[in-house]
Amino acid sequence: MVKKEVTLNFTNEFKGELIAPNTTVKIGSEEGTLEPYDMLLGALGSCLYATFIEIAIKKRIKYDGLQMHITGEKRGEIPTTLKNVNIEVVITNAEKEKGLEQAFKISTEYCSIYSTISKVAEMNYNITFA
Repeated sequence: MVKKEVTLNFTNEFKGELIAPNTTVKIGSEEGTLEPYDMLLGALGSCLYATFIEIAIKKRIKYDGLQMHITGEKRGEIPTTLKNVNIEVVITNAEKEKGLEQAFKISTEYCSIYSTISKVAEMNYNITFA
């Protein structure tokens, strides 16, 4: 089992910081800060990519880069969990497009954050190549 740990410090307003082993991030609703769902969607994207890159390396498929644009729509009722999540993926200079499509599909099955969010939200993704 791998233990993960962060520390959060807040003022008496919605201003604070997330202290992780490798960095500190400001939390809030003003310029230069992240809100909770910014962090959640960012965690989803980084988990998917970390999983994807491992699979691409194992398959020995080369590409120059990958960009993800993730949007989520929250429900109106409490708790306001995500209703749906859409992930737009652009992969540049792909060596084997079909292999990378398969790698991304597998990453959605192995990424724990994707799996967690999929319990409450409809998950969709689209891949294009540039």
